[in-house]
Amino acid sequence: MSDPTWANHTGLFEAAGLTVKTYPYYDYDNHNLKFEQMLDCLNHVKANDIVLLHACCHNPSGMDLTNEQWDIIANVANQRGFTPLIDMAYQGFGDGIDEDAYGVRLMASNVDNMILCCSCSKNFGLYRERIGACSLIGATSQQADTALSILLYVIRCNYSMPPAHGAAIVETILDDVALKQQWHDEVKVMRDRINGNRRLLTQALTRQNISRDFNFITEQKGMFSFLGLSTDQVQQLKSEFSIYMVDSSRISIAGISDENVEYIAKAVAMVL
Repeated sequence: MSDPTWANHTGLFEAAGLTVKTYPYYDYDNHNLKFEQMLDCLNHVKANDIVLLHACCHNPSGMDLTNEQWDIIANVANQRGFTPLIDMAYQGFGDGIDEDAYGVRLMASNVDNMILCCSCSKNFGLYRERIGACSLIGATSQQADTALSILLYVIRCNYSMPPAHGAAIVETILDDVALKQQWHDEVKVMRDRINGNRRLLTQALTRQNISRDFNFITEQKGMFSFLGLSTDQVQQLKSEFSIYMVDSSRISIAGISDENVEYIAKAVAMVL
């Protein structure tokens, strides 16, 4: 898994009996990717291992692979023979519904085996319906059928039958040209709002004349970003300004608005 990754990934995989290791990903000091270190690590991954990748809107860092970097990673996956497991929880919240699938489609065309887990929680607003999909690609149809039979067994032991209501909603939307276009348009509204919030916060912090450069926030994608604050500074934001975030200083970009951004920026300036 990437360092860092969604906090629940570790628990999920360890509960399944897997040995969890990490590859370098986010540079907290420079607010960018440790791509060369990531590449070096993946070049030593064994063929029977599984590598978890975030399709877009990396959670929690917001720092995504570029298309050029996806090209390189896909080539490494092909050469090393490991199985990519791609988590796509925020499709459409980065650059666009099609654009955010670039790495997924590229990887699928480059490797023999792949697992894709996608969610409808955010981009369809169906969080509590628990709707998503697990897609398997096998080197042969027989391998894919074998993997499916194992997957069905695991499903039976876990939840037996998925919720039908949310899946019916998604199916209805995607099967209707007008509704699908409306969904595309509404996802764009959310994407533009999140990206606008990134600019809004960066501009507000700049107006505080802070010596630290926060322009990295606008380069990231999705709902989250690390502000680069210490644990003590995060606690000070909570106790003195009632601004809440996890100790890693991961902030919810979606929680920013015109009404609170100046207050947030002034509070960050105070703790710095």
